Amino acid sequence: MTELFTKRNRAARALFAPLATTYDRYARLLSFGQDPRWRSFLVSRLEAGPADSVLDVACGTGAVSVELARRYGCRVTGVDQSPEMLDSARRRLGNRVELVEARAEALPFEDATYDGLTFTYLLRYVDDPAATMRELTRVVRPGARVAMLEFFVPENPVARASWEVYVRAGLPILGRLISPGWREVGTFLGPSIRDFWRRWPLEQLLEAWRDAGIEEVRARPLSLGGGIVVWGRRAG
Repeated sequence: MTELFTKRNRAARALFAPLATTYDRYARLLSFGQDPRWRSFLVSRLEAGPADSVLDVACGTGAVSVELARRYGCRVTGVDQSPEMLDSARRRLGNRVELVEARAEALPFEDATYDGLTFTYLLRYVDDPAATMRELTRVVRPGARVAMLEFFVPENPVARASWEVYVRAGLPILGRLISPGWREVGTFLGPSIRDFWRRWPLEQLLEAWRDAGIEEVRARPLSLGGGIVVWGRRAG
């Protein structure tokens, strides 16, 4: 499978592999406690029951997977390209969630397998977000909800100014105080987020969702625009 990884895939794996054991703790700290709130809102956008199967793509350490299982009592499959993240998820989740190592761009599942799908901080790390959306849509049944969480750039000028100060200075400094790995993340995140939304303005991204076969697409910025959740339903 290694030869299939793109440059963006490999960069993401290298960046986050050393952080798997500390990811949840410092993601909460560096987001001022917002990351768990965003994930909870993401999960609330789905509609699932105990008989349903939900796919959690880019599941990382399993924070969304465990919330899905807890809230809906559904069967959950978590997918991530990082074996280190999956090892942390396995320790956290035990046998409650099936975990699969795979790339979001080439999911090892049949068409229309799942009753819902979530993904978190994914599209910045793929070469073709539109093609990835088509692949994610492929594996869910008609009528199933699909929901995404991503960092966002605030649109309000005052919030944007505060965001710029934090990602340019505060985040790198805090990362440096934690560890060399988190220092790298602190330096990387601001430019990565800014570049993604420059290349994929929100309306263009929502159009890619619609082109992939998702209808009723909605988006809600969270925490003054520091995060965003997008959701919709597969047509059919």
